[in-house]
Amino acid sequence: MRLKIAVLAGDGIGPEVTREATNILRAVAELGGHDFTFVEGLIGGVAITENGTPLPSATMDAALDSDAVLLGAVGDNKFNSLTPDKRPEAGLLQIRQALGGYANLRPSIAYTALAASSPLRPEVIENADILFVRELLGGLYFGEPRWWNKETNEAINTMRYTRDEVVRVARIAFELASKRRKKVTSVDKANVLEVSQLWRATVTEIAKDYPDVTLEHQLVDSMAMHIMNIPRNFDVVLTENLFGDILSDEAGVITGSLGMLPSATIGGQVNLYEPVHGSAPDIAGTGKANPLGAILTAAMVLRHSAGLEQDARAVEQAVHKVLDAGYRTADIARGDKNAQLVSTLEMGKHVHQALAESIDRRQSMHAV
Repeated sequence: MRLKIAVLAGDGIGPEVTREATNILRAVAELGGHDFTFVEGLIGGVAITENGTPLPSATMDAALDSDAVLLGAVGDNKFNSLTPDKRPEAGLLQIRQALGGYANLRPSIAYTALAASSPLRPEVIENADILFVRELLGGLYFGEPRWWNKETNEAINTMRYTRDEVVRVARIAFELASKRRKKVTSVDKANVLEVSQLWRATVTEIAKDYPDVTLEHQLVDSMAMHIMNIPRNFDVVLTENLFGDILSDEAGVITGSLGMLPSATIGGQVNLYEPVHGSAPDIAGTGKANPLGAILTAAMVLRHSAGLEQDARAVEQAVHKVLDAGYRTADIARGDKNAQLVSTLEMGKHVHQALAESIDRRQSMHAV
């Protein structure tokens, strides 16, 4: 299997967690006999410092010439005085738009070993396994007009969707649900917003093409509550851009930390992969960052861009094994008296070792 991956480590803890994710991808390539190549590029604050722009043309060219893009994180407080179109986050929005991926997949899974790390009771999160499908190229983040008039103290953002934009992301959600527990929960604010009324009507229409999948609708405010008290009731959760951003971050309490959440953006020219967490500049360089979200993101690269399902599962199983063994970075050590506190680098090494053992066992079984 050949795969060219553009690695955009970004800002803050981005380079630290991305290093561990690429190490895992290199290990899969070496152990499985695959040909993975990595091309590095700048994005975000580091790109502003080096090139004066959050997304240099060289980075964009490298991304478009690759089979997958692996992103660390973007954002740096020292650029907060810049207008939104000049800040590090603008580079992320630009590359998402250029690559064309419209469906952002965000799994949120309750790990038994991390039950003590979640602020929710173990019986609440038990067996929770939610896949958020977030529309990524529409809504408030991209709608026009948008402006801020500082003289009149007025600002405006526009939430806008077309039927076709809703159709394509809805089909992704239903297709994924048909391979899981066959349930889609569509989230909107149809009691207030016309955009949500279009969303609900369109999703209801598309559901007719998937008679084996159950569809339910939830208002975003009630959904925010239900994620906290009945997360196991949900399978695939379909949302527009803003709602999906907020709800999937909220679901970090299920796993115990945003540092555990991976994501993949699919549907465009090149798939884009990034952990859900931000750049966390306050802990950059301290070795406290949790690389598991980035490593699980690497598993999504293997699944959705390389088509290596067995290897993707092997990475996910390695993460389970390391957690079951008690290894914890600081963000997931809360409430666990037996936790073995490790650094970003050490956590990566433990996952690498567990992965190598898993692939070795698989290859030995095939050789018998």
